[in-house]
Amino acid sequence: MDIKQAQADAISLLESLVAIPSYSREEGAASDFLQNYIEALGYTTGRKDNNIWVFGPAFDMSKPTIMLNAHIDTVKPTVGWKYDPHVPTLEDGRLYGLGTNDDGASLVSLLYVFFMLTEKEQPYNLIFAASAEEEVSGKAGMESLLQELPPIDLAVVGEPTNMNLAVAEKGLMVVDCTAVGKSGHAARNEGVNAIYKALEDIEWVKNTELPKVSELLGPVKMTVTMVHAGTQHNVIPDKCTFVIDVRSNECYTNEEIFNILEHHMQSELQARSFRLRSSGIELTHPFVKKCTEMGISTFGSPTLSDQALMHFTSVKIGPGDSSRSHTADEYIVLTEIEEAMERYMQLLDGLKIN
Repeated sequence: MDIKQAQADAISLLESLVAIPSYSREEGAASDFLQNYIEALGYTTGRKDNNIWVFGPAFDMSKPTIMLNAHIDTVKPTVGWKYDPHVPTLEDGRLYGLGTNDDGASLVSLLYVFFMLTEKEQPYNLIFAASAEEEVSGKAGMESLLQELPPIDLAVVGEPTNMNLAVAEKGLMVVDCTAVGKSGHAARNEGVNAIYKALEDIEWVKNTELPKVSELLGPVKMTVTMVHAGTQHNVIPDKCTFVIDVRSNECYTNEEIFNILEHHMQSELQARSFRLRSSGIELTHPFVKKCTEMGISTFGSPTLSDQALMHFTSVKIGPGDSSRSHTADEYIVLTEIEEAMERYMQLLDGLKIN
């Protein structure tokens, strides 16, 4: 397959996908289209829920396996769009539309790179996987998809990184907290104010930095993001709830951080999940070394992706800019797709990872 033609076909596919709403947990129509598109090119696909995957030919379990992954879902459009978010609009080399940057450009680039790489034998097996529910970390997304796949030795996750390489990524844990007091009349000196009890814990969260700091990801970031209490102005509140957003580094598991919170806070705590873990790759890994040889910058990413659900080696690299994601008039520059496909091919064609 000629790369120029592949680049043109990838851009055309992206335009088609933009026109099909693919909000998280509502990806069915886009998944149907993508599955039919891939099968029309002669490949056999697998599907579970709204996840699509395809294996490269001559799959050999004695070889290591690389998975190329990007997500098919998008957030819902924000207010303020000048363009119709589901009408792909090309202006001055920019393609506007919901999901162009996050994550359509990576999706179509990696799919066509998969097609080109599988035209000849590689020293690894190759899987292309389009995952659903990434934007909401849904259980019918990557977590469900991985149950259907063989062991993966390396995942290349396409996300808008300006084609710089994220060699580590912060995890996420959301903790629901409840401070319990005792109700009473606000005019009298009675009751136990749950807000004041919560404030002590909130102050501890605000002023605490856990001692283990990552060279790539920095410290664990703990932020109180929601507070709710009270029924009316003259009643001492007997309950105050608040939420802590915890962004973990690779120095701690989410369970370890939760135990630290429980030890230091008087509120009742409940973690919504421990499953969204931080990730990292050794800087001596062949893929990272190849990136370094090509002058690709490495960094630690504060934003979450499907990597959080991958309990194997993974990296994050893709066309576009994270600052455009989830914004009105989201766009991708066409040359970003073209250059990404060339770089992916340079990185992956003939790569030996063991």
